[in-house]
Amino acid sequence: MAPIIHWFRRDLRLADNSALSAAAQASGGAVLPLFIFDPTLLRGRCASPPRTAWLIANLHALAAELEAQGSRLIVRHGPPVATLVELARSSGAQAVYWNRDDTPYARERDRVATQELTALGLEVLSFKDVVIFERDEVLKPSAEPYTVFTPYARRWRERLAAQPLPQCKPSPTLAALAQWPATQPLPTLAELGLPANHVPLPPAGTQAAMTRLHHFVTTGLANYATQRDSLALPGTSRLSPDLRLGTLSVRMALQSALAQLEGAATPALETAITRWVNELIWREFYTQILYHFPYVLRGAFRQSYDLLPWEQNVEQFAAWQSGRTGYPVVDAAMNQLQQEGWMHNRARMIVASFLSKDLLLDWRWGERHFMHLLLDGDPANNNGGWQWAAGTGTDAQPYFRIFNPTTQGQKFDPEGTYVRRYLPALARVPTRFIHTPHLLPPAEQVRADVQIGRDYPLPMVDHRVQRQRALTFFGKDTAFGKDTATRK
Repeated sequence: MAPIIHWFRRDLRLADNSALSAAAQASGGAVLPLFIFDPTLLRGRCASPPRTAWLIANLHALAAELEAQGSRLIVRHGPPVATLVELARSSGAQAVYWNRDDTPYARERDRVATQELTALGLEVLSFKDVVIFERDEVLKPSAEPYTVFTPYARRWRERLAAQPLPQCKPSPTLAALAQWPATQPLPTLAELGLPANHVPLPPAGTQAAMTRLHHFVTTGLANYATQRDSLALPGTSRLSPDLRLGTLSVRMALQSALAQLEGAATPALETAITRWVNELIWREFYTQILYHFPYVLRGAFRQSYDLLPWEQNVEQFAAWQSGRTGYPVVDAAMNQLQQEGWMHNRARMIVASFLSKDLLLDWRWGERHFMHLLLDGDPANNNGGWQWAAGTGTDAQPYFRIFNPTTQGQKFDPEGTYVRRYLPALARVPTRFIHTPHLLPPAEQVRADVQIGRDYPLPMVDHRVQRQRALTFFGKDTAFGKDTATRK
């Protein structure tokens, strides 16, 4: 039987992989597993040395898993459509299968690939895999997309109750083909023309992802509702890098969480699971926002906000990037991002609010910086989060939510543990001053072995002043504050 090409993209696993399972079933296991290093993505607006290093590490794990089955990963470099056409011709493949990706670039790429491959007589099939409900599966009664999270989440849960998840599929049996196409070794960052990665990577591969999932649902999920906003505690799952590359399917994650409700579930556990599942729904909400409103990758969801005269202070932006704002919780978070390629979700909201509403800098600057560094950088969710914080996105109360970085630190890092972890210069500052070190008296500075203004910067702006500026800037009584219009 002629083989079927399975094109791996953001689904780097064998188990519970919709397109791969279908390809194996349709071909009797004669599958050509393919990954293409796409130069457009490697050097585009979302390019990231840390995330590319994470990708390569997971491809090594995937290749080893395939080899254990007698299969192998075919690696190619180049424009995806031309690469697919060449491999289809040279291998005698009968079909090409892949799992859908709803970014604007991926949709256009896949449209062209389908057209070219179909013209050659190949069957082309795509599958839902990245989300539970995609595209037009969760709509208003009017058949319009939701643009507010709460009603979307309510309808999403109704759909799940009416259409329970199918069982996760095991890894398919793949055949050892008599003849394999030529492949290329997995590259290094240097071979891809990218700078070195200095972020320590988690253990890669599906087994490691499943281990992290199991650890979270058995030891962390019960406390998620009460600990998820605590910056110093390991209260979140940290599964987002696994979901980003698909080493873990969202169905596996959801089913593992819901399975904890079986038996003697307490109200506290039910609340915790509801809160965590809400995070999966947020992920799908922003994915469908990008599908229906692809212009959000270029500008504001509320398009009148594209007219805002953002500041252009590159020195302030550099200070924000490097954790030198003088607001400890902001600077600790930015150091965490630099050191780990990840940032706590509460911290993401704090630093995004500070950039866009204290510094009045364009949220798109921060969005690009995050995409450059985050292991879990996802165009839809990163964009949605930044627009939510900046007040330009899908929020019923956008412009006047302005986080106070001092009180946010005091509330979500009351002992200063998170700040001290990522700002060693403040390690000996007394807790009562840890979020306001500029108020530390000179004698206390000597005892804490820190000189504020030299070892750690003074606040670069006065939040009280900047809050009033932001309210005026966003136009509390103007078209900016009142705008709700969007267009596709």
